[in-house]
Amino acid sequence: MYRNLKWRVLLVIAVVGFSVWQAWPLNEKIQLGLDLQGGMHLVLRVDTTDIPEKGRADAAERALEVIRNRIDEFGVKEPSIQQQGEDRILIQLPGVTDRQRALELIGQTAHLEFKVVSNDSALLQQALAGTIPEGYELLYDEKIPLLLQKEAALTGEKLVDARLAFDSSRFNEPYVGIEIDGEGAKLFAAVTAANVGRRLAIVLDGKIRSAPVINEPIPSGNAQITGNFTVETASDLSIVLRSGALPAPLVVEEERTVGPALGSDSIQHGIQATLIGGVLVVIFMAVYYLFCGLLADIALLLNLVVILGALAAFGATLTLPGIAGIILTIGMAVDANVLIYERIREELKLGRSLQGAVDNGYKRVFWAIFDSNVTTLVSALILFWLGTGPVRGFAITLTIGLFSSMFTALVVTRVLFDLALSSGNLTRLTMLQLISEPKIDYIRLRKVFYGVSLAVVAAGMVFFVARGEKNLSVEFSGGAVQEFYFEPVVPVDQIRNTLAEIGLGNATIQQVGDDQHLLIRTAKGSFEKIHDKLLKAFPDRKIDVLMVENIGPVVSNELKRNALLALMLSLFGICAYVGFRFEWRFAIAAIIALLHDVLVTIGAVSFSGREVSVTVIAAVLTVAGYSINDTIVIFDRIRENMRLLKKLSFKDLVNLSVNQTMSRTLLTSLTVFLVVLTLYFLGGEVINDFAFAMVIGLISGSYSTIFVASPLLVGWKK
Repeated sequence: MYRNLKWRVLLVIAVVGFSVWQAWPLNEKIQLGLDLQGGMHLVLRVDTTDIPEKGRADAAERALEVIRNRIDEFGVKEPSIQQQGEDRILIQLPGVTDRQRALELIGQTAHLEFKVVSNDSALLQQALAGTIPEGYELLYDEKIPLLLQKEAALTGEKLVDARLAFDSSRFNEPYVGIEIDGEGAKLFAAVTAANVGRRLAIVLDGKIRSAPVINEPIPSGNAQITGNFTVETASDLSIVLRSGALPAPLVVEEERTVGPALGSDSIQHGIQATLIGGVLVVIFMAVYYLFCGLLADIALLLNLVVILGALAAFGATLTLPGIAGIILTIGMAVDANVLIYERIREELKLGRSLQGAVDNGYKRVFWAIFDSNVTTLVSALILFWLGTGPVRGFAITLTIGLFSSMFTALVVTRVLFDLALSSGNLTRLTMLQLISEPKIDYIRLRKVFYGVSLAVVAAGMVFFVARGEKNLSVEFSGGAVQEFYFEPVVPVDQIRNTLAEIGLGNATIQQVGDDQHLLIRTAKGSFEKIHDKLLKAFPDRKIDVLMVENIGPVVSNELKRNALLALMLSLFGICAYVGFRFEWRFAIAAIIALLHDVLVTIGAVSFSGREVSVTVIAAVLTVAGYSINDTIVIFDRIRENMRLLKKLSFKDLVNLSVNQTMSRTLLTSLTVFLVVLTLYFLGGEVINDFAFAMVIGLISGSYSTIFVASPLLVGWKK
């Protein structure tokens, strides 16, 4: 009766023990994403336009090595630097929030040249008049025009070291001291000997950094780069020179910077939402299912332990959407337990013994749980494949959570049941039942429900089309968005007038949360202009930069294409699996219901004035996975009743199946709704759009399962 119980107990202990060992201590084993600790996310493209065809092959690899050397010397803790495709480099810098300094350090080409300056005033005047003599170029040392020999006398290839130093004769002014190798030193000595009395310009990336007069030959191979340096800028330049020149310029395709204030706020809200959402579910299960609810609560706790252990074991990064995935997994894990307990209740009503009811309950819901988890897994895997950054974190957490919830629901709770039954202490089960089996004829009203659905979908799509480009976030439309915190508050009209002075009067300005938080969106990156102008216009205000996003057109188009591809592949994958496990009419009915939920959710997002972002797409795909969970449970019962009740008409059979599973549908919707509402109200602004889309999607998913998918089966019976 309790076959292999000892081995199952040992398996549970081993899995939980391994998870605790992997995850403890949390602050050392679980790495936080940039959205939780602050930092920069950059996607750079190596611009090989000016590189000859034969020299393009390894440009990205060489650039990657140079960037890695610079970041290592910069002292960033646990940076991530990876090549993407042929010409892109992904960089993640945890804790780095001085974006301008980081961009200059990483993106500076560092092509160093020493060029002799002509002292022929006639040639200089000719160049200033617009005719530059052949073999020369006109550059400026600050505002002073200088005519330089075009061919460099020496380049940075001969450089062996560059260090921050201080000039004691000029009030310890910082400068960069450079050292040249032996061959370069000989060449440098010859150049300086031949040009005593003339100026030698030190040119970095086409700009003159200094142009000292050569008073005597310099045989040592040492030189100084002076200028209006601070200690920080001189140190950064020495790092750049030591690491070597980039083989080609870098173009910022994508940038996301999260300030430490927003990161800590995200952690606080995320933890708060997780705890409250989990506690609500635990209380509900304990009150409604009593002893069975306590078993489910133990399973939920172990589920969280296993998820954290798996994240630590795989070296995954926990992001805010990842926390949302954990909360959502807690809610969805209840789904399997509710399904089991409601089936045990049915078996007890049929007169089964307690042991028989438990055995049948687990056996008869296995495939419904398995099928519903596989369809959600399809969406999670597609999100991981096509998603980026935090969305991938959500997909990883959701995938781990799906496996973990199946283990805890089907193995852990069954072990606990068998232990209680084998001890002889469990002789009866008592559960509350607020929702009895109704006897509603859903099929008779199907045309009314179809009409309601069509009206809601049509209204949402009309509004979506009318709103146009305003529907799309900066990720999909390209451009820049910055979030600022003002203390004390600055009226929006004053900020708009200030931005108009620098030609950005048409920027979109939106208050977030309260009057002190403002989002400013522009068509293209203008952060420096905006930030500098705000600091000058409001010197008496405290202005903190919370977040900066800058998405180029290439990346935005890719994100848009991947989002559409993710939706289509997810629907296709779900359709194929349902068709394989059931029948194709079941699959078609399920897909129509899923399309209904997707369109309703996107329409509601648009109607609420929100934007469709990558995070919202993740929510929509999650809604699709959750919605199909409900649908599969009903379809599974329909399939079971088709075998048992062959004399019943198909219309009556569908009605019966929907009524039999109604309590499960409403209860699981309620538990997931509790945690998603917690996300919506307490999860913070970063996750608010995701939570809103989930709330709408859950409502629509529960409706479409009962009033769309099931009636469609009857309509297409023939």
